[in-house]
Amino acid sequence: MAEPLNSDLWVDQYGDMLYRYTLVRVKDPDAAEEIVQVTLLAALQAQHSFQGRSSEKSWLFGILKHKILDHFRDLKTQRTYEVTTEDGPDPLENAYLSDGHWANIPKNWDTDPLKAAENLELVEALSRCLDKLSDKLRNIFVLKEVQGLASDEICKEMKIQPTNLWVILHRARNQLRKCLETNYWDTKQ
Repeated sequence: MAEPLNSDLWVDQYGDMLYRYTLVRVKDPDAAEEIVQVTLLAALQAQHSFQGRSSEKSWLFGILKHKILDHFRDLKTQRTYEVTTEDGPDPLENAYLSDGHWANIPKNWDTDPLKAAENLELVEALSRCLDKLSDKLRNIFVLKEVQGLASDEICKEMKIQPTNLWVILHRARNQLRKCLETNYWDTKQ
């Protein structure tokens, strides 16, 4: 039998962590606060079903991840995520020569991803670059690359085709690469 939950301490113990986690993903302080409140309410209503197979913190974050996905799903009903030119031209549109080689070779980052994740300056630069993406590109990139949702799940939830997803991710990755190379990498040389 699982230990009884102490829901009275959830806000004190986990509130700030839940909020920061949410804010990074939704980029809207009011929405982040509301999502955390909805998460805590859902956890309170479902606390009898907690079986203790994970920590209380993991259980709350699991609920939070579903509520963030609900938030993006709600946004989807208000917006379309079809591929359009509203995000500007593809940054790689003229990146290739007629023989198929790069016109400007991307920089070799030659960086260990785990060490890069610990580099606060790089993390801040990535956050600034994410902020420059359109809502569409940022939301789908975060679902795929930050939250780790499966492509088929994103397509189902956002009601887009897999080819549309890959074009959106391609554009997001290339805009992030270009932004990071310009605003972070060039300062390190």
